[in-house]
Amino acid sequence: MTKSLTKLWLQGLKRLMSSVPAAQAEYLRDVTKKKRRTRADSVRRAPARDRQGARESRESRVRPRAGAWTKGDWTRSYHSAPPLPGRLVNHLSYGLYVPPTKAQRPMPLLVMLHGCKQTIDEFATGTRMNLVADKNGFAVVYPEQSKHAHAHRCWHWYDDREAGLGEARAVVSLVDALIEHQGFDPERVYLAGVSAGAGLASLLALHYPERFAAVALHSAPVLGEAHSGITAMDVMRRGARHDPIALIDAMVDTASYPGMPAIIVHGDADHVVAPKNAEQLGLAFLRLNGFIDREGAWIAGSLHETHEGTAQLHDYSMSGRRVVRVCRVAGLGHAWAGGDEAVPFHSEHGPDASAMIWAFLRDQRRRSSAAGRRAAAR
Repeated sequence: MTKSLTKLWLQGLKRLMSSVPAAQAEYLRDVTKKKRRTRADSVRRAPARDRQGARESRESRVRPRAGAWTKGDWTRSYHSAPPLPGRLVNHLSYGLYVPPTKAQRPMPLLVMLHGCKQTIDEFATGTRMNLVADKNGFAVVYPEQSKHAHAHRCWHWYDDREAGLGEARAVVSLVDALIEHQGFDPERVYLAGVSAGAGLASLLALHYPERFAAVALHSAPVLGEAHSGITAMDVMRRGARHDPIALIDAMVDTASYPGMPAIIVHGDADHVVAPKNAEQLGLAFLRLNGFIDREGAWIAGSLHETHEGTAQLHDYSMSGRRVVRVCRVAGLGHAWAGGDEAVPFHSEHGPDASAMIWAFLRDQRRRSSAAGRRAAAR
């Protein structure tokens, strides 16, 4: 009797143990089905614009929209620029975008200078500037900082003596070569940059005003106070500690400076380059264009203030011609306004900065020093 009961008990235990994996598998199947139903329900309940946004974000990361939709030619190459101190060879890599056009006159050229931790491909994709070029018929060149020059690809915008000025000379040399070989219009060459690239654009505008017709500065640090990496960080975080007008007067001879139309775009939530920098840059370019004297007193021109969405615009005009625009974007951080959010340092928030910048630049022409001073004096 005991032997029979033991046998029955062992047989029951085996059946129980063999049924456990089957039960676990059935449980897992039920859980998986429930998760799938939950995901499907959440997608169905999501607003159509959210589902569309998710699809666009995936597309942008896998196949950049700016690269997929442009109609012209994108070329990667390098330029042998004048050597920098301590270097025997100075190769400047760049990308050149030329849109299809049937224009009879030479094409304008826009120089786009990227910020730290950016490549030119990311900058072109994030700003969508090549799409603006397609619509308006101008070429875009993107010089690229080498990692050998700076580990984070930052331009030395604060150094107007050696490295920074050497990088500026390299960009000028590239522009001159493109004008000679591609036939771009030398009177319609424009500068634009973001962050450290905007700092280098300012340096170019100050030292080579005869080469450029206007400049666009996005999230830019103010020039004149920083002369090292440490002081550059201080300026970015706080703005200049000294009067920006006095700093500009110390850098250039404003009496003979030909003027430089400028558009300045900055987010008021920028925690990398403080918004105070935009205010100080505005004063600097008002001084360079003859609106104010060395004391900051108004001597010529007019001001018009408007709002467009989240953007607050201050337009300064001389003889009916807009010369300086300062655009403050509410809620925008350290990112290109109206850009592709799938690319770092670009934000969908705010106005389309690329379109706004070109709308400002396109009406500007390079003027001689005498003509510039006569216009400023009126």
